Amino acid sequence: MNNASRIELLSPRLANQIAAGEVVERPASVIKELLENSIDSGAKRIDVDVEQGGVKLLRVRDDGSGISSDDLPLALARHATSKIRDLEDLERVMSLGFRGEALASISSVARLTLTSRTQGADQAWQVETEGRDMAPRVQPAAHPVGTSVEVRDLFFNTPARRKFLKAEKTEFDHLQEVIKRLALARFDVAFHLRHNGKTILSLHEANDDAARARRVSAVCGAGFLEQALPIEIERNGLRLWGWVGLPTFSRSQADLQYFFVNGRAVRDKLVAHAVRQAYRDVLFNGRHPTFVLFFEVDPAVVDVNVHPTKHEVRFRDGRMVHDFLYGTLHRALGDVRPDDQMSAPIVTAVVRPSGSEAGEFGPQGEMSLAGNLLQSPQPQPNYTAPGSGAGAGYQYQYTPRPQSAVPVAEAQAAYREFFAPLPGAEPGAVALPEGGGDVPPLGYALAQLKGIYILAENAQGLVLVDMHAAHERIMYERLKIAMASEGLSGQPLLVPESLAVSQREADCAEEHVSVFQKLGFELQRLGPETLAIRQIPALLKQAEANRLVADVLADLMEYGTSDRIQAHINELLGTMACHGAIRANRRLALAEMNGLLRDMENTERSGQCNHGRPTWTQMGLDDLDKLFLRGR
Repeated sequence: MNNASRIELLSPRLANQIAAGEVVERPASVIKELLENSIDSGAKRIDVDVEQGGVKLLRVRDDGSGISSDDLPLALARHATSKIRDLEDLERVMSLGFRGEALASISSVARLTLTSRTQGADQAWQVETEGRDMAPRVQPAAHPVGTSVEVRDLFFNTPARRKFLKAEKTEFDHLQEVIKRLALARFDVAFHLRHNGKTILSLHEANDDAARARRVSAVCGAGFLEQALPIEIERNGLRLWGWVGLPTFSRSQADLQYFFVNGRAVRDKLVAHAVRQAYRDVLFNGRHPTFVLFFEVDPAVVDVNVHPTKHEVRFRDGRMVHDFLYGTLHRALGDVRPDDQMSAPIVTAVVRPSGSEAGEFGPQGEMSLAGNLLQSPQPQPNYTAPGSGAGAGYQYQYTPRPQSAVPVAEAQAAYREFFAPLPGAEPGAVALPEGGGDVPPLGYALAQLKGIYILAENAQGLVLVDMHAAHERIMYERLKIAMASEGLSGQPLLVPESLAVSQREADCAEEHVSVFQKLGFELQRLGPETLAIRQIPALLKQAEANRLVADVLADLMEYGTSDRIQAHINELLGTMACHGAIRANRRLALAEMNGLLRDMENTERSGQCNHGRPTWTQMGLDDLDKLFLRGR
């Protein structure tokens, strides 16, 4: 054996630089670690100064508890921390940081200066290190209670890694996104950000509902809260609160999605799958939902120690968490009715941008339900603020709407008969009640435009309805209800299909045999790695049973649940609804139009068709006045 293949201990400097690869990828990685330390220290105000996207300088100053002079050198040592002591602490981690390697890794690839003062100390102390010299130097300094960390010349001693950094703007955008995530996670902390001497963010403490809404608007844009539903639900020790965007406020990228587990921002595939499922029926193809959600659970049932950057977590009972998230979001989106979309569930006025910033459907970002949907003053929605403090959210309750005082039985009867003409009746317009009282959310029909759109008048102004899209959603929801009540009938195969699987997949199929039976499948295990498909759902007789079963098994092993079969069935029901819905150029009587409007108000997800496109839009009087320059 030659000397080159001998096993030797790495030098501390080299070991720290290798460890830095896990923690320090770019300036944004550094700022994340420093801000998490500040928050863990109890800081209520954090100031961040950045130069050249963070490559030249990163300075973080906080008013936290500080570090004593005796602990300063140890703060820069690897695996030294005040946040956990033993294995029991690790099993119930509540702090954002806990590994104790961040400052050591940063100091190995940059020039780091840490200045800190504790409450009651006579003076502050400062420690300095550079990548090529790991020995810390401690000296007295002037500093208020709290800590400042200065990181200069990132990767100055590892030029190969510095080459992989992007342009200054790109690096700063990543850094700013980290600060925004933490600002949403901790409403009780003030964040101030300056870049090259210019103030970029100034977020003050947000200790009440109005202030929290302002911070969310500042981070996510004013349009988000205007078209978001507040959510709060607690069940079986799980609590979910925050805001979810309406399906029509979607994005071309998944760039407005914030999910926090016990205050920690995470990107978890189980969570992402649950959210995708909840939006599947209402989201336009290729679009991404928007949300700011806070999930609170016993720290003992979630493992945050599964990834060096702590972006991922693992739940002890992943299936329960998945079902809770999916069920909550699915129900909240299903309960949206037209008057919910007209009454913005927010507690503070926000400025609506114009043009492409308003969220028009296009490459700019959001697909807005209506450019000025919420411009007119509306009655307050039915929400309550359940408490104060950083964790307080909103409670959203859907209350069934009282029936309109104007009789609509005639119109509904016509509608139920597939828009057959009313025998011996001459439908006429229904006048709005004086003073606008008891007007249904979508109002009453005035006319039909080009055989495609329904024009209606409500208390706010003009409503435009795409009659085919609206009727398609109504029929689709009714087909789903009928399917759920009658169940899925199975059709035995004349010749059973054989499916080759792994032993794990075969075990999974045996374990979940009742799930397949409920969905109309009958599977039989023929051998260690062979399954036989003996029955499939009657509706899916044209489907590729082998591929469908294989995909369902993959989902069951990954998430503990699967909706692929139901998704295929829903796709078929959607096709049936599309073919059964009224076609373009179908002339409707006013009574028939009013019947359609009433059904829209009482149908889940009626704001979007089966493909996620909006079914109606509102133009308020202010919008109409602007078109004709009235009041100018």
